[in-house]
Amino acid sequence: MSAAMDPVLWNDWHPVAASAALAPGALLPVRLLEEEMLVWRDASGVVHAWNDRCPHRGARLSLGWVQEDRVVCAYHGWQFDAAGACRLQPAQPHDTPPKTACARRFAAREAYGLVWVCLGEPALELPPFPEHADARLRKVLCGPYPVHACGPRVIENFLDMAHFPFIHEGILGAREFTEVPDYRVDPYDDGLGERGMTGVIATECHAWQPQANLLAAGGSMVEYTYRVVRPLTAILTKLPAQQGGLAEAISLHVQPEDEEHCRAWIVLAMSNDSSSDEESRAFQDRIFLQDLAILESQRPKAIPLEPGMEVPQRADRLSAAYRRMLKALDLRYGVLPQER
Repeated sequence: MSAAMDPVLWNDWHPVAASAALAPGALLPVRLLEEEMLVWRDASGVVHAWNDRCPHRGARLSLGWVQEDRVVCAYHGWQFDAAGACRLQPAQPHDTPPKTACARRFAAREAYGLVWVCLGEPALELPPFPEHADARLRKVLCGPYPVHACGPRVIENFLDMAHFPFIHEGILGAREFTEVPDYRVDPYDDGLGERGMTGVIATECHAWQPQANLLAAGGSMVEYTYRVVRPLTAILTKLPAQQGGLAEAISLHVQPEDEEHCRAWIVLAMSNDSSSDEESRAFQDRIFLQDLAILESQRPKAIPLEPGMEVPQRADRLSAAYRRMLKALDLRYGVLPQER
């Protein structure tokens, strides 16, 4: 189905690029909900998101360059200002370009080290991530991780503790500790009022882990809290016993390229001051890449929202609540059933 037919995702914010990777004057092609896009930063530091198509003959604007805060098309040299309006057609340099000669623009913002884009009319604020503002925690951006799977599958895997002893054995789990203790699942209000969303929160989640993070010298019990604050954003806080009560947070933000392909961005807010950013990213890369083969093997690609196609277990209470959340939102893209 067309992504534009799903107002939930079309009118929400999605990450498309790392802020630090977008230098002034650079043109970066990205893909979001089947839209081929271009993001770029002007000389004043403002980020712009456009359709990656010149209105003249349909060439990719990302093949061009930036000249004095104008995007120049590589095909015929048309120049577009920061508002998307064409200011020069070199073949007729003395003519005023028509008003229809403009690039299609989208809303763009920056937060949490990421560039966010909304293709429609933003119905919500950006997903809240208050741990990112905690000065005691160090922030590291990881990814993006390309995944041949729908966005909800990636989120649901992030919420799943029962796979730790099998997929992440020796790090996040061990075969002698496979039982998932009961935990609480409740609605979660993100506190943003009409510009926010009611999601899902799971508390009192406990797991024994051989190496909860790079600071861990041995195994310990870890307490998790999971918050699903948007259809494609989830945040966990973890409280390893060795960290003296200081919780760290991991946020997962999925960029849906189409119904079966996405990119996963992870933002760490960590208590670890002894490891380098590169070491922290390598640790997270190792964890995510262990999940990758499983995620890409799941069938159907779209996540089922109706009972009967998959057989749940009691440990799946959080993912069941997540699916009910998607169904209540009337999410249509990347889920079954897809037609209404």
